Amino acid sequence: MYAIIKTGGHQYKVAVGDKLNVEKIPAEAGTEIELGDVLMVSGDDNQVTVGNPTVAGARVTATVVDQHRGEKIVVFKYKAKKRYRRKIGHRQDLTRLAITGITL
Repeated sequence: MYAIIKTGGHQYKVAVGDKLNVEKIPAEAGTEIELGDVLMVSGDDNQVTVGNPTVAGARVTATVVDQHRGEKIVVFKYKAKKRYRRKIGHRQDLTRLAITGITL
C-alpha cells in the first residue's frame, strides 16, 4: 500500500515505514502528525483511488524524527563584462518524517 501526498509544495510517494525529508513543519521531535493532502492511494489489492484534487477521508500519519538543515547550495549571480558578481549561500530548514500509517 502506498499513497501520494502533497506537503510544502512538493509531492511524495510514501509507504508505511518510509523516512523522508520535507520542508519544515512546526512540530517537536517525537510528535505524531497527520498529512491530509492525499492525492492518490493504492491499496494492497492494486485498487487505485485518485482524488479530485484530494481523496476524501484519506489520511497519512507520520512521526517527526527530527528537525535539521539541508545541504548548502551556492547561488552565484554573474553578468559578463560588467564586474557584477554575487555569491550567496542557502540552507533549507527540513523536517525528517517516518510514515506510520495510511488510512482510506
